[in-house]
Order: sequence, then structure tokens, then C-alpha cells
Amino acid sequence: MRAVLDVNVLISAILAPTGAPSGLLLAWQAGAFEMIVSPALLAELAQALGYSKLRKRIPAAEADEFVTWLTRSATIAPDPDSAPPVQASDPGDDYLLALASDQRAILVSGDSHLLALANDFPIVTPARFRVMLSTE
Repeated sequence: MRAVLDVNVLISAILAPTGAPSGLLLAWQAGAFEMIVSPALLAELAQALGYSKLRKRIPAAEADEFVTWLTRSATIAPDPDSAPPVQASDPGDDYLLALASDQRAILVSGDSHLLALANDFPIVTPARFRVMLSTE
């Protein structure tokens, strides 16, 4: 199974080491699924981890190590040129939909605007994805 984890899921994994997002990183490390990232996703993650609100909770060195680890360990796919099969209410999220579609992956997000598309696109919450992995 292939999955694109939204930046909000990746950040939640750092902030809450016992939550569902953190469990997904452990499952990925154990080989339960293939994590797909792209240059745009990694850039958004690095940018978000630099926000002062997050910098207070995640030191710069830890943030940099996390991005470097994902860059080295996840499957890096090119940023798609094509439009996503469905449009998000926030156009800034369309690249995630296009990436997941292009890579034939499930999109895992905590973003309610993206989750509203679940009837039209394979997108699930981190908790739901953990359940899917445990039943596979």
C-alpha cells in the first residue's frame, strides 16, 4: 500500500509521539506501507516547521533532521504536472491530491477540507489509516 501523508499529519507525529500520526511513522518504518513524498511536500514541511509557533515546540535541529530523514527514507516522486482529479476548497492542497492520484496512493490527512472529498477520492484520517493497516 502506498500513502501520501499530509504535512499536518507529519507535524502531528512530531508533536504527539503517542498519537495516530506517530504510529503511522512507526508502521512505515516497519514496512507496513510505502510513504510517498515530493519536493513540494518536503518544501511545505520545512517551511511549516520554521514557523515561530512550531519552532517553540520543535527545535530547528530536530526539524531539519526530520526533513532530512524523510528525504532519505521515503519514496520521492516528482511533483505532478497534471491537475488533480478533484479540486480542494483550498487550492494550496491540490498538489497533495495530484501527487496521491499520480502515485496511486491513499492521501492521509487531518484537514477537514480535504477529508470532505472522501466520497470522491481515496483520503482518510490517520486513525482510519492505522485501522486499514492493521486489517491488511
